[in-house]
Amino acid sequence: MSSSPSIPLSPTQRDLSETEIARYMRDAFGPTVKILAVTPLSGGGFASVTRIDLNNGRNVVLKVGPSSESGILDYEQGVVGAEARYLQLIEQHIPGGPYPRLFHHGTERSAARSEWIVTEFLPGVALTSLEQEADANAVRTDLGAAVARQHTITGDHFGYDGGRAGGQTWREAFTAIIESLLDDAARWNVDLVVPPERIRAAVAGSADVLDDIDKPALLHFDLWDGNVLCTADSNGRWGLTGLVDGERFLFGDPLVDFVSSAVFHRIEDEPEHPFVLGYAAAAGRPAEFTDRERRRLELYRLHLYLLMTVEMPSRGMTRDNQTWRFDRLAELLPESVDIVES
Repeated sequence: MSSSPSIPLSPTQRDLSETEIARYMRDAFGPTVKILAVTPLSGGGFASVTRIDLNNGRNVVLKVGPSSESGILDYEQGVVGAEARYLQLIEQHIPGGPYPRLFHHGTERSAARSEWIVTEFLPGVALTSLEQEADANAVRTDLGAAVARQHTITGDHFGYDGGRAGGQTWREAFTAIIESLLDDAARWNVDLVVPPERIRAAVAGSADVLDDIDKPALLHFDLWDGNVLCTADSNGRWGLTGLVDGERFLFGDPLVDFVSSAVFHRIEDEPEHPFVLGYAAAAGRPAEFTDRERRRLELYRLHLYLLMTVEMPSRGMTRDNQTWRFDRLAELLPESVDIVES
């Protein structure tokens, strides 16, 4: 087999040997499968992700979760298996959509006990690589429409699956999600800049708007540009070809997905944002946001900035190697708390 140079790993990512990769492929496709090429994939910092070209004509992605000894956040327990369930839901309700097919889900037999999945490799480049704003906007419009369609899938509870933070109401689930992150911050001794008691009080003081949500929609949550794949057609028009890394999915308010699709933006203040326009056209909702929707969006930004802060130690991020992230979040998290309190 051929392989490309390795990519630096975070503490939660395993450095897979050729022998291990070959065993995963035999478990997924049988003893006669042969590996033609192996290419580590970059962009994420949680699981080990590898493209593998096989002699059966398939190009697949192997995703292997952290070992049982790795330190991860509470909500991240079992998320690779959660991605398998996410893809099964998608295949059941949106067959042929811009999502990879799931080929296999397994659990490592060794002491590592890592969960792993094998999925279809989707064509395209990450949205992060597009330099022309018009090209990126076309993809974001498609993304908004695709996410609106996904939100028509509903669950029977709010929050995460598998016994992680959740509840029978969205207020209950969201409060539990925030509480879980605050517990993780204490466990990892994370400096939040804002006292945890203030964050907790800010969320409780605005939680009434969460009661507007009575239907648990299927949320992707992790819609940053690196998880959005796109290609250009014969006319040079760029479009969405893939939406990957659904491992952090949960059920809740569709507006949660408006925050991660525009990280570091206040998307409600950008009326012509292509994601909003694509979503509004597909869902038949206004492109504008009500005052109560704006309050919910601020809560979800607070949650995202809190998560991005708390996860840094488990990813090996320090003030020295991620100075920009420390500085940016040290401004954004307090700002979001201020707005929620106002």
